[in-house]
Parts: sequence; structure tokens; C-alpha cells
Amino acid sequence: MKHLIKNIGQLATPLGNAAHCGPEQAEIKYYKDAWIAVADDGTIAAVGEGEIPAEYAQADTVTDACGKLVTPGLVDAHTHLVFGGWREHELALKLKGVAYLDILAQGGGILSTVRNTRKATEEELADKAEEALAMMLEMGTTTCEAKSGYGLTVEDELKQLRAVKRLNGTQPVELVPTFLGAHAVPEEYKEDREEYIRIVCEEMIPKVAEEGLAEFCDVFCETGVFTAEESRRILEAGKQYGLMPKIHADEINPIGGTELTAELGAVSAEHLIVATDEGIAAMKAGGTVACCLPATSFYLNASFARARDMVSAGVPVAIATDFNPGSCPNLSLQFAMNLGCYKYRLTPEEVLTAVTLNAAAAIKRAESIGSIEPGKKADLVIWKADNLDFILYRFGNNLAGTVIKEGNTVVKR
Repeated sequence: MKHLIKNIGQLATPLGNAAHCGPEQAEIKYYKDAWIAVADDGTIAAVGEGEIPAEYAQADTVTDACGKLVTPGLVDAHTHLVFGGWREHELALKLKGVAYLDILAQGGGILSTVRNTRKATEEELADKAEEALAMMLEMGTTTCEAKSGYGLTVEDELKQLRAVKRLNGTQPVELVPTFLGAHAVPEEYKEDREEYIRIVCEEMIPKVAEEGLAEFCDVFCETGVFTAEESRRILEAGKQYGLMPKIHADEINPIGGTELTAELGAVSAEHLIVATDEGIAAMKAGGTVACCLPATSFYLNASFARARDMVSAGVPVAIATDFNPGSCPNLSLQFAMNLGCYKYRLTPEEVLTAVTLNAAAAIKRAESIGSIEPGKKADLVIWKADNLDFILYRFGNNLAGTVIKEGNTVVKR
């Protein structure tokens, strides 16, 4: 055995290889006085309670959980990890009530970050993102989706995704790349958006696919950005090149993006602050994961997504950070979890599923991560807490103690 984690006071995990929805989202398996044996390949060999069988008792390394809580490693299914610069100067505008779309129309917002990202080298972008990943890892995040979308030229989009690929070889957090060339229409195409859409579909997507730089294609379907029909065209172009569809939808105005999910077979729909009953029904019909981003609502002083209604409707709900320099400069998935309880009114069990198994399903990783079961990667968090309720009850503190990635201890606090 590679690694044995023993003396676990409470082990809490969802079970299975697919997203959980409805009442199942609250179904968590609890073990008491538990142990986990990790095989030499970094996968979980066995999980149990009480006395450790002799075949698992001897291991290269042994970690004593000291009676604390253990959960799967956290999965952040929506981030804009790689970017140049920050946007702290926009805080004053937001406090004065200037709307997000108005800041964008003035050349700020996403377009401000685009200018800074274009100036940065691939190495500079990777170095900056690596610092963020180290902080995320310390807070229990072991897998992270990372979108492009701040380059908005062929080479700058490729540069962002190449930085993600580089980071997958230099640090422990597993990164899952998403192409988001349709994040905004860049300034140079403000008067010719059709040409920019052509470039996304006919130049960017083929080159991203050729280099194997992304698994998903995403689009920002929103007022002043891309219409539902434009979003359909872009996502269908991505599917032709093997990029699975995701969609930013219903963040500010419900313009039909979420309704596309069933038609396109979207893996996830993301934001969903103003999702309608029709949009929720479409997600259920399409088997789409609703990826909700409560820290974005918090920062923008916006309403919160109808996550409770989505669970009740049988839509699997994931929770992610939306880490980005403009609308959510927060990389703590723990804080998003807290908001999932306080603002979405989800139970601790539903929230745990939302940041583990359902989040893994939102990035097509549910067969390998997201739960503590034999055969899955040994991605684990030993918390500075005795039980699951405690980590949802406390906020503003990092309660992750030891973080284990594929059986290796990568953080010990």
C-alpha cells in the first residue's frame, strides 16, 4: 500500500459515478472510526470502519486523521484562472451603482482584462495562475476547471490554454481546460461582430482542437454579449471538433441560453442567477448540471440563483467559485460552500455533493473523482473539524488541514 489514512472520526462522501439530483443530492454516506487505503497508483484501494485488515495495515506512509472529518477533495467546476492584471479600480464604480454591463460598454470589465492578458507572456500568465492554485490547494481544492476567454484573438486564446497545459505539469491541482473565445466581442470587432463569430468558429476552435488544448467549449450568452442563436452556432461548431458544450447563461438577463441546454446536450449551464422555470425544465431534460456561483452574486450584490428550486425540480446542482478578476475575485470554494447553505438554503449534505461529485460531473470526471470509493483517485481533505456541519457553519476561515492528491500529501497545516 502506498498510503493509509487512519483514525478518521467522520468520513463523509457521496457515492457513485454520475451527478446526483433531487433527494439523492442529499444522500451522503457517513463512516465512523474510518480508514482509507491507497494503492500504489494513487487510487483508493479500500474504505472501511473499525479495525484495519492486515492486508491494508502496512503502508509506505501513514496519516493519522486524529479523529477529524475527511471528505473528497473539492472540485471547482468554474473558474477563469488564467488572466493578466486585476480590476480593483472597478470596485468604486460598483459601489456607486454602475452596472456590470455598463462597465463593459465603457471598455472596462472583460475588455480591460483582455488588454492586460494580451500584454502578458504565456510564462507570466502561468506563474500568476500558479500562485492562485497554491492558495486554492491550501483550501482543499484538488481539481479545477480553467477557462480561456481573456485573449479574444487566435494566438492569445491559445496562449491562455497553453498556460493551463503547462500548469498541469508543474503543480498538484488537476486542471480541466475550457475554451471560452466567445466571452465577449473584442473592441476591434465592435462594429463587425459577425466576423468575430466567424473567427471563433472557423479559426479558434479548429486550432484549439488541433493542439488538444481544451475539452469543452463555453460561450457567454447574455445581453450585450452573445445572443442565444449566436451561442448555438458557436457551441455546435465546438461539437464538430469534439469540444463538449457548456454555457454561461441567465447571469443578468434570461435571453434563452439555458433553454439551449437540452437541445445541445450541454454538460453544464453556469451562473443561472435569473433562470426561469423553462430554463430549469430544459436543464432537467438535457441531463445538464446547473453550476451555480454564489460568490459572484455576493460580490455583485445581485440576487442568488434558485438552487433550491433546481434541486426540487430534479436538476443536479454544482457550486463553484467563478474565480476571475472582475465579477468574483475569490478563489475560496469554502466560502462558496458557506453561501450555498446561507443563501441557497441547501443542506450541508447537498452542498458537499455540489462541490464534489456533481462538480466532477460538470467537468466529466465523475468516474474518477468526487467521491471516496475504491478505484477512484485518492483526492482527500482532512479538515480541522469533527463533522460536516462544522465546516458549513464556520465561515471566513480556512478549515482544510491536510490535503491529499492521488495519495500524496500536498498540504499539511
